[in-house]
Amino acid sequence: MPVWLFCILAITVCCLAGIAIRLLAYGEIDPLHVLLSLFFSLNFLACYWEICLYFRRDYVERRVDFWRERGKAQRRSPAMLFLQQRVTTSNAFSTSFWADIWASYSLYDGSYADRRTFGFTCDIANGFITPLPSLVLYATFTIPFLPPAVAGALGAMLFWQWVYVTSGYWASFFVSGRHRRLGLMEAVLHVHAANSLWVLLPLVGLYVSLRLILDGDYSVLGLG
Repeated sequence: MPVWLFCILAITVCCLAGIAIRLLAYGEIDPLHVLLSLFFSLNFLACYWEICLYFRRDYVERRVDFWRERGKAQRRSPAMLFLQQRVTTSNAFSTSFWADIWASYSLYDGSYADRRTFGFTCDIANGFITPLPSLVLYATFTIPFLPPAVAGALGAMLFWQWVYVTSGYWASFFVSGRHRRLGLMEAVLHVHAANSLWVLLPLVGLYVSLRLILDGDYSVLGLG
């Protein structure tokens, strides 16, 4: 199947797992829980890609020219060309295969082919640091097992760092002048749309976390 479909299916399965467990346990679906389950699922996939970026950083730097020439030859977006590649049983978990997403994306933001940049470093940090606390929150938002104040404190720290770091990356993208090399639609599709999810959805998570602390229960997520 193509990469884009594989990614949609992976995110959907991960997201629906929490929704289904909650539905079976409590017989209801909560909109905020659905939104945060979706965000955690997106971030789990992104974390795997970021881990691939770290372990295949030399490979990413070498592959930039390949994607540049392929994009020119086919007169198409390198990122779109990557998303249309086929995922097979042999490459589904290949770090080199998924590292190519960064090589193709480097044509829009060179940070990911330069390990000295903030963009490279903050994504590597996200890949290694956030999966475990994300999994804990994903689980306790589905079937509460942590005291609300503890879940809220963990959530407030985690969601705020996503808002702060993503905003910092966004600022660095403009300050470094990388936006000048892109057309409006390229910037919207490949930079702004994706990064806005790591600001807007964490703001929802921050609201939920603060409510957990202040309310002392899980009522914000539809649980008494």
